[in-house]
Amino acid sequence: MQIENTHALITGGGTGIGLDIALALAKQGAQVTITGRRAEVLEQAAEQSENLFPLVMDVSDEGSVREGVAEAAALRGPVEICVANAGIAEGKPFAKVTMDDWRRMMATNLDGVFLTLQAALATIPEDQPGRMIVMSSIAGVKGLNRAVPYTVSKHGIVGLIRGLALEYKTRPVTFNALCPGYVETDIVRQQLPGLIDRLGLDEDAAKAVFAAGNEHDRLLQVDEITGAALWLCSEGARSVNGQTIEIAGGQV
Repeated sequence: MQIENTHALITGGGTGIGLDIALALAKQGAQVTITGRRAEVLEQAAEQSENLFPLVMDVSDEGSVREGVAEAAALRGPVEICVANAGIAEGKPFAKVTMDDWRRMMATNLDGVFLTLQAALATIPEDQPGRMIVMSSIAGVKGLNRAVPYTVSKHGIVGLIRGLALEYKTRPVTFNALCPGYVETDIVRQQLPGLIDRLGLDEDAAKAVFAAGNEHDRLLQVDEITGAALWLCSEGARSVNGQTIEIAGGQV
């Protein structure tokens, strides 16, 4: 498995962790399709490298995923590296969670990963190496307070890659989940106002609450997640399969 000259597809690839992984793969010579719902965001991101190619795709829409992945494969070949990164994070007390809240979370975080992986796998010949990486969360291996739908969706991703690792174990394709703690990205920054209002904190104190959720009491940086993703794409990780890689500063 060599990254150079491969075709990688990254959902949620226009910002944050997804974009950082996309740029790192592009730097190593991959042709990288970055997907998301906002064309302008993707186009701006693609300006950062001649190896990034924007594709509008909504992972919660089956037709959008199947058509989008097929289009990307027709243009740049089989999806040898797939990073299912698109996701949403919302929290509220369980008693206030509505069915719409639940379905919105599952449609993006779980259904979207299922659709993305199935569509990507359909493009890879049986004897061709591949790396399927999903962005779970530390919530995929433990519970998070006031975030039951999110926790369930991220646990579901872990079950998905474990099942796929067994089903495809005789093929040179691996399935793994990255499980970061709190990362300094827009997802965390967007949750700060709610925490500030609920607990009466200033911004620095609110950030410290998130940082305390990591074992080393600091927010993770996106390059720490990217480094793990690049390792999983390497030839040296060819026997790493069905695993949860926890990136949270210590034992969880």
